[in-house]
Amino acid sequence: MSLDTVAIAQTSPDTKQPFAELGLKPDEYARIKEILSRRPTSSELAMYSVMWSEHCSYKSSKVHLKQFGEKAPHSDALLVGIGENAGVVDVGQGYAVTFKIESHNHPSFIEPYQGAATGVGGIVRDILTMGARPIAVMDPLRFGPADAPDTKRVLPGIVAGIGGYGNCLGLPNIGGEITFDQTYLGNPLVNALCVGVMRHDQIKLAKASGAGNLVVLFGAKTGGDGIGGVSVLASETFGASGPAKRPSVQVGDPFVEKVLIECSLEIFAEDLVVGIQDLGGAGLSCATSELASGGSGGMAVQLDKVPLRDPSLSPEEILMSESQERMCAIVEPKHIARFLEICAKWDITVDVIGEVTDGDRLIITWHGEVIVDVPPRTVAHEGPVYNRPFAQPDYINIVNAQSIDVPLPKSVAEIKAAMLTIASTPNLADKSWVTSQYDKYVQGNTILAQPEDAGMVRVDETTQLGVAISTDANANWSYLNPYEGAKLALAEAARNIAVAGAKPLAVTNCLNFGSPEDPGVMWQFAETVRGLADGCLEMGLPVTGGNVSFYNQTGEVAILPTPVIGVLGVIQDVRTRTPMGIPAAGLDLYLLGETKNDLAGSEWAFLHNQRGGNSPIADLQREMKLIDFLLANNSAFKCAHDLSQGGLAATLIEATLKNNVGATVTLSDAGIELLSETPSRVLIAIDPRDAAKITYPATKIGTTGGTSLTINGAEISLSELRTAHTETFPKLFG
Repeated sequence: MSLDTVAIAQTSPDTKQPFAELGLKPDEYARIKEILSRRPTSSELAMYSVMWSEHCSYKSSKVHLKQFGEKAPHSDALLVGIGENAGVVDVGQGYAVTFKIESHNHPSFIEPYQGAATGVGGIVRDILTMGARPIAVMDPLRFGPADAPDTKRVLPGIVAGIGGYGNCLGLPNIGGEITFDQTYLGNPLVNALCVGVMRHDQIKLAKASGAGNLVVLFGAKTGGDGIGGVSVLASETFGASGPAKRPSVQVGDPFVEKVLIECSLEIFAEDLVVGIQDLGGAGLSCATSELASGGSGGMAVQLDKVPLRDPSLSPEEILMSESQERMCAIVEPKHIARFLEICAKWDITVDVIGEVTDGDRLIITWHGEVIVDVPPRTVAHEGPVYNRPFAQPDYINIVNAQSIDVPLPKSVAEIKAAMLTIASTPNLADKSWVTSQYDKYVQGNTILAQPEDAGMVRVDETTQLGVAISTDANANWSYLNPYEGAKLALAEAARNIAVAGAKPLAVTNCLNFGSPEDPGVMWQFAETVRGLADGCLEMGLPVTGGNVSFYNQTGEVAILPTPVIGVLGVIQDVRTRTPMGIPAAGLDLYLLGETKNDLAGSEWAFLHNQRGGNSPIADLQREMKLIDFLLANNSAFKCAHDLSQGGLAATLIEATLKNNVGATVTLSDAGIELLSETPSRVLIAIDPRDAAKITYPATKIGTTGGTSLTINGAEISLSELRTAHTETFPKLFG
């Protein structure tokens, strides 16, 4: 194929170009020609196509996401907000923490191991580029029915990819979720979160400023894997037989990434970079255009200087490749010798591929020929913005009008049967088969990990300063009421932080939805964003960044609206954390909060094939009062456990099995009290002598001790309960 240069593009306006095959609409292609006052070269077309993809440009979501800025609460803790690779918050003692969650859904369906592994690698590099040392990861996951053949294909590979990559990096996996539902069949959700720590003066940003400064590419060589990868895969709906476009999924090498992390941190420690960007979605197209756009605007790049694994790659392929473990830095000439020296020490491939200019164009050459000459902001930040039509879907009024009619246990036999069902259902069963494949304690600073309500890691070994992170989503509630579902997920994640003994500080999110071209899906998304923005404003928690994942749809079947909300909190002394498991006999059990008949969207209703009714209404003022009470009195709690999916039944199962300490519980209306999922409730165990410290609405429901969980006379031995709880995943997945 002959080289398509800017000079040729100027003299051949009628050349037919494959813009539709690259995912661009006719009006988008026309807009590119208007920007350039000519047709684009094939390399420019490649850049615009990946950067204007849904995954990279947020073109369908921008008009709604601006609410996170418009409604942003004031926060003294927020150091870096939306717009950078990850948000940064002040956690005290001169430390800053950065955290973010992103999706790698479609690649993980195509290649489960590599899709999930490179999802971990990508989010870790986002954290690294902020100047932080990554200290932990989490992974909220969603799959089709647990017994479906395709779930048995994708789940083991995804879990192995997450564990394989994270374990090799030496990063503890401290939390996440696994939920099963028919709508995720063919569209598993693989959301990956990473948290990192640095001092305030170590924060790095993605900008290319200072004419004459050098553009340096370092890390792995560029290959043909991942050409158009996530940027294309995440920007179209799967047909019934899978995606029409199947670009190669990125192939990760965690050992290269581990060395790249240590090399980068040494470079940062010596303050050798002006700006830095990782190469993830859209690869070099993204890194060069975003760095140039974030700085003065001018950059000249010699693409033929990019080190290649495959010398046959065309310029377009090099620009679109999403090969992993690569970083792009802006370095002052006076620092380049030391920069190269550190890369040599770590055996990291490094090449100077260009320089910052005093112009306002991104110019890329190939063996001396100009193949790209564009205003970088038009590529990186001024893509198309769609105000897509949205309308409440017909199903909303139908399902909201339905009443939940499920059998509730009353007799001793029925209570026991219900508890064993809750213990063993895949959504609530013990996930050790999965989490045992992850290293939870590497680095030695993990304080809490699965199945605790929140993950917690120590930041400073001298002062015991720590951070806690929780991710939550109840897609059933979001299906019934997307606005309330988002607020409820936010409240639950914040509650989980407080239950562990940490103060909620900031929010990240991964918003997973079907096709934005469906007005009903777009309404779900708009309501979700509105609910989350309103909730964050009311709770005083800023949104620091996140990710939108559209087109999670197979044919006409969209996934449930699944906004995964991550909340980060700070704890001054991790030794004061509150675990979820009952630690000893002789304690009193109290239920904080009021239980209502909230079976709509519950696990019990799901088990009876019912998804209707009205979701609970989030009472965030009550939630904040509960959080304040938890934080003010956690020293009195011997354990504390949030009530969420599965209600009190699931909470009692997990609290008793954690340390093999039983309990005797008496309830006035066992069916509702065990299975309702009313929010803003927490189970606590306290010494009877501390009863006066409970100043929040609470009900004493029992005492701890023994080798059984007994509820209204229904006695279940912990051994029988444990068998039911732990056998599900090994039976399903081997």
